[in-house]
Parts: sequence; C-alpha cells; structure tokens
Amino acid sequence: MRRPNGVKKEKIFIFDTTLRDGEQSPGASLNPKQKLEIAHQLSILGVDILEAGFPISSAGDFEAVKLIAQEVKGPQICGLARALKKDIDTCWQAIKQAENPRVHTFIATSDIHLGKKLKKTRGQVLEIVKQAVKYAKKYTSNVEYSAEDAVRSDFDYLCQVIKEAIKAGATTINIPDTVGYALPMEFGELIRNLRERVPELEKVTLSVHCHNDLGLAVANSLSAIFNGARQVECTINGLGERAGNAALEEIVMALTTRRDLFNFITNIKTKEIYKTSRLVSSLTGIAVQPNKAIVGANAFAHEAGIHQDGILKSSLTYEIMTPQSVGIPESKLVLGKHSGRHALRERLKDLGCIFTGEELDKIFMRFKELADQKKYVFDEDLLVLVEEETAIRPQFFLLEYLHTTAGRGTVPTATVKIRKEGKIYQEAAYGDGPVDACYRAIDKIIRIKPQLLDYSLRAISAGKDALGEVTVKIGYKKNIVFGRGRSTDIIEASAKAYLDALNKIVALPKRKPPIRERI
Repeated sequence: MRRPNGVKKEKIFIFDTTLRDGEQSPGASLNPKQKLEIAHQLSILGVDILEAGFPISSAGDFEAVKLIAQEVKGPQICGLARALKKDIDTCWQAIKQAENPRVHTFIATSDIHLGKKLKKTRGQVLEIVKQAVKYAKKYTSNVEYSAEDAVRSDFDYLCQVIKEAIKAGATTINIPDTVGYALPMEFGELIRNLRERVPELEKVTLSVHCHNDLGLAVANSLSAIFNGARQVECTINGLGERAGNAALEEIVMALTTRRDLFNFITNIKTKEIYKTSRLVSSLTGIAVQPNKAIVGANAFAHEAGIHQDGILKSSLTYEIMTPQSVGIPESKLVLGKHSGRHALRERLKDLGCIFTGEELDKIFMRFKELADQKKYVFDEDLLVLVEEETAIRPQFFLLEYLHTTAGRGTVPTATVKIRKEGKIYQEAAYGDGPVDACYRAIDKIIRIKPQLLDYSLRAISAGKDALGEVTVKIGYKKNIVFGRGRSTDIIEASAKAYLDALNKIVALPKRKPPIRERI
C-alpha cells in the first residue's frame, strides 16, 4: 500500500492524555507543580490537545487542571467529565480560563458495562449521552464524546449513540479500545464500518484511544488512521492504566519514518521527544524500559560486532531513523563481549589512541578477556588496557593463580601461584584480611620483605562490575616505588599492584641513588 503522489498531506491531531490517563498508572501520581512542568513541555513538544486531568476526581486534580488552563498556551486544554452535570460543571470551572478549552465527556456503550457497572438500559444510556453533550455545549462548542468500551459494544447500538452525540453537538467522537481487546485489522475495520454507517462522522473529528493490554495499542491506532481516524489519544512513554496506552513517540515516529505509506503530518517537534520522555519518567518515578522503542536506552545502542561494523560503515544498515531526530545526541556503540575489532579500533580512535596490526590484536585480546568478566567495557576501562599493554616495564614476576577465603568467623587465607624465571611457584598464607594474606603468600615466593607504605583502591568505571584500580606504595631499603593493578576483582587488582611494585624493585639499578617514582 503506497500513498498517492501529489496528494496533500492530512493532519493527524495528537491528543495527549499523559496527565490524565497516564497519571492513572500505579505509582505515577503527580502534584500540581509537576503536572504544570510536564504540561509546559508538552506544549513545546507540539501536542494539539492536552488532557490535563479529571477535575472532579480530587481537589488536587482540579487545582492542577485549573493551573494548566491558566498558564499553558498553545494546545487546547481538555478536562475529563463523566456524563453527569456535576462533573461537567466542575470540569468547566477548571478549564474555562484556557485559550481553547475542551470538555471531554464519556459513558460506556458495551452491554458488559451497561449491565455490570452502570445498571442501565441502552435507552437510558442513549438519553444520558444526548443530555450530557447538550449540557456541555452550554459552556463551549468544543465538546468530545467517548463511547467507553466501544470495541465490545453492539455495532448497531454504537452507531446509534454516535449519531445522537453528533446531533447533540459533539465535535469530536472518540472510539476507545478501553481494555485493549482489539486486533489491528479488526479495529481498522470497525473504524471503516463506522464511517460508512454514520456519514455524520465526516463533519466531526473521529478519534481513537487504544490501550495496550495485548501490546497492540500503537498498531491499532495506526490501523485506525489508515481507515479514517484523524485524532489519536496517546501518552508519553505509553503510560496509563494496566499495560498503558498507545505511546505518543511510537505513533509519531511511525508516521514520520514511514512516509511512503502514511500521507499524514503532525505538529510534533520530534527533537523534543527524548527530553519530554526523560521529564515524564523523572517526575512520575516510572523508569523507561531499556528496550523501549524510540526512547529506551537501547533504542540506538549497538553491541553485536556485525551490527557495529555496519553502523560504522553506514548508519542506514541498522537504524531506520537518526537518534538526533528524536533529540538523542548520537548512536551508542556498546562495547561488550559481542563487540568486534572494528568497533574497538574506532572507539580507541575516538579516545585518541590509534592502533593497527599486532598492537591492536593484543589490546583486542585483553579487551575480550575483560568483556567476559564484566557486562560493559567503558572508556576508562579501555584507557587502562591501553596503558597496561603499551607500558614498558619489567615482568620478573607474573601472577598465574590466586585463591582467597575470607568471611566472618573464618581465618583469611590466600593461595598464590607466580611465574618466576620461567618456573611456577606456589605458596599459601593467612593474614588480617584476604589482601594481607595474599601479600604474605607473595612475600614467601619473592623472598624479599618490602614495607607496604600506602594502599588505595578506586573504581575506574561505573556499575557493580566496575574495573577497580589498586595503587600501592612500597619501601625497600632506601627506595620507594609505586605499583598499580586493575581488575574487576579487587583482590586480584591488589595482587597485580603488589607484583608491579616488586617487579620495579627487582629492576632497580645497583649502586644508584634512591629512586622515587611518581604515580
């Protein structure tokens, strides 16, 4: 299915309900100040209609909606109201100071809701719809009616309700998939059939509001657009009741990325998407899952060697949109155990370290060893590898094996194997802690007794599996030397640092003045 060339693009109105339906996510409650901050950002983002809340639900929500209506310019400011005069009155009091206020009233139309929840007949609900819309029209010409649980409603009855709502003055008719029950082809067909059966829909805006219980909210919304819907109700990050709503960022970027199929435009400034997502996540306390489309941490991250190689040659190989288009500065090549030599070389180049041939091969081997020990290899880790691999220093003693035991109620012990002059030596010792025990075992093999003057430990990179760096200061006779060791295991890093210093001691020139090294 291709869009016809030369046909003028139609606009899709973006109705954002993050501050109403999105706030109904468990744990996502916002205070008025926070709602206002998000509302200002939604205005910058370019949403057409901003549903600020459900004014009658609480005094706090009323004040938040009123504050937004007073201060936020640009979008239509909408308040939700049940099909009750009290709700509509309260809604209007909250939104009346907006530049372009909208009353959004609703009542269910499915037999399940009529019988189990409302305890009303179809005739009674039909009359309620007519009276509610007419009542809201006394306040504003901008009235939206939603047929709650429309997907599970009797089709003929749904058509009847929609006709009466339009006749009563509704300018927007919303068809919700309230429980996320529909499949895309089925929902698209419903929208198409409604337009055929109710020709009056051509005179108003046809809207959809899809929930994500089956993970199909965005797909259903796009199917509805194909079949005639021109307003989509959605939320930032897909927040909402239960499994959430259709995600605004996914709908907008689908329309933008697949222009070959969609002959539509929106007012959304896509470069504001990531910023808006971060703000909503921060204020609601609901984290964005890493693999979330468009705004997740992994949306533009690549770890597999084949993918990284392709991205480095052309971003089009594995990215269908640029990260900059949604406000993310750049793609991210995540260095881990699946990464290849090409990605490592390019990252080292970015860090100012250019290697080729045998040098790169050695660093790559060390990189792979480290990547097997920790999930991600950070820039700081790479710089340590480069320093260790390129440093020219004597290697009289090499650590071959290390095992320690320690814990409450046990005596710390260490068993160490060291390669010395081509032979393997092994010793065990106990101490005040695992590091002390390790150093005592090494002293037995080396057969010299240096004085440990200082010991320090720091994390080089982030995370629980961070690479640790140990620095030791050792005095021997009249010489002072420093040693450094790095590992994701701090005991191993401690042993490497101690051996690094001991190697320097052995390499000291004979009959020379004391040598003081700087770290």
